[in-house]
Amino acid sequence: MAMQTTGSNAAGEPMMEINTTPLIDVMLVLLIMLIITIPPQTHAVKLDLPQDDPNNTPPPIDPVKNKVVITAAGQVLWNGAPVNLVQLRQYLDVTQQMDVIPELHLQPEPNARYELVDEVLAVTKQAKVSKMGFVGNEAYMSAF
Repeated sequence: MAMQTTGSNAAGEPMMEINTTPLIDVMLVLLIMLIITIPPQTHAVKLDLPQDDPNNTPPPIDPVKNKVVITAAGQVLWNGAPVNLVQLRQYLDVTQQMDVIPELHLQPEPNARYELVDEVLAVTKQAKVSKMGFVGNEAYMSAF
């Protein structure tokens, strides 16, 4: 051990400085334990599913290609007929069980809300659509 001979500690007084390194190490370990033990937040959306209307005739399902248009007014059109997201999922499930899986052409209008386009893309992903393409991208060429 080295002894201090200069300064105010020359008279043999005890050192009044504290070693903060162990304190910082303990605090970092506690912080890491806190981060690990926080449960991940789950995101759930409660949906009230609509009931089927027996008088409503479904839009046709084309065995070659089907077109989904998302309008700026917030409508989703399946081959020209307005549908909601539940009906869209049902039509997509039917198309995925056909012998020859038809192509799905997705055409959002330039002023369509991104949130609705994202919801439609989520429905197509949940339905495991394998043949899908975006149509009408030339409408966005003026944006760049």
